[in-house]
Amino acid sequence: MSAPILEMDIDPVWGDAIDWEDIASRAAEAAAKVAPELAHENLLVSVVLADDDEVHALNKQWRAKDKPTNVLSFPMLSREEVLHAAADEGAPGMLGDMILAHGVCTREAAEKGVSVETHATHLVVHGLLHLAGYDHELGEAEAEEMENLERKALALMGIADPYAVED
Repeated sequence: MSAPILEMDIDPVWGDAIDWEDIASRAAEAAAKVAPELAHENLLVSVVLADDDEVHALNKQWRAKDKPTNVLSFPMLSREEVLHAAADEGAPGMLGDMILAHGVCTREAAEKGVSVETHATHLVVHGLLHLAGYDHELGEAEAEEMENLERKALALMGIADPYAVED
């Protein structure tokens, strides 16, 4: 299965006990199975596993939010360009950048009762969908569409629905 090429930059705070590159690659493959526009090796994504300070600074600069967030996505292509990228046989096109915050990811994983690996996998899928032009902040229908794609991608990896409401 084709998926975007991932260029990884991993801050030491993430540690080396876990193969983060493998986790991101598997997440990209699953995302490409549910969002075919991502199923192309001529798309390039920069994935940065950063500390909270770096994500905080970027979130403040680009979104005017003075706090870290779990994942930031910076698309380089419009939705239309993503859809047409598959036809381009040339050099890889830059789909965009994705940055995950270690501390936020770790805290959220603990709150959800899942491993950091599981939550990071979800965030990579989520970020890739943003880079492909999906946006849950545009409205309820868009949020539902994006969440359904996330659920399907995660299910392919044996990961439970992150949006399930527990009683």
